[in-house]
Amino acid sequence: MKTHIRILIYSVLFLLYLILTPFLLSLQSKLKTDFFITLSCGFAVFNIIYAFLVFRWKPLLNVLSAIAIACLALFLALKISDLHLFSQYDPYDIKTAIFANAVLSIVFWEIVYQVKKKKG
Repeated sequence: MKTHIRILIYSVLFLLYLILTPFLLSLQSKLKTDFFITLSCGFAVFNIIYAFLVFRWKPLLNVLSAIAIACLALFLALKISDLHLFSQYDPYDIKTAIFANAVLSIVFWEIVYQVKKKKG
């Protein structure tokens, strides 16, 4: 896959993450479930759809990488928001976590893509 195509796909992925996050948060409040479980499952489903539409690898690799990326990116995004890096601009660190989650997911997808490309 060419670089400019991947950049376009990652840009769309970033925007979809920003749009999907408030929906998942409202779903979490309606279902009254755990915050981390709702977001992890929601992002995992979103990443699975993304993997099948964009990468079209083996189904098991798509599902495992999508679930791992969703959970790891969300975990790290919450840890980054705990650092209170932008407290002056984002007092509750919600936007920081949302942006960190989107950026980390894209970085992890690129890592998985590069590893898969190197292995053949």
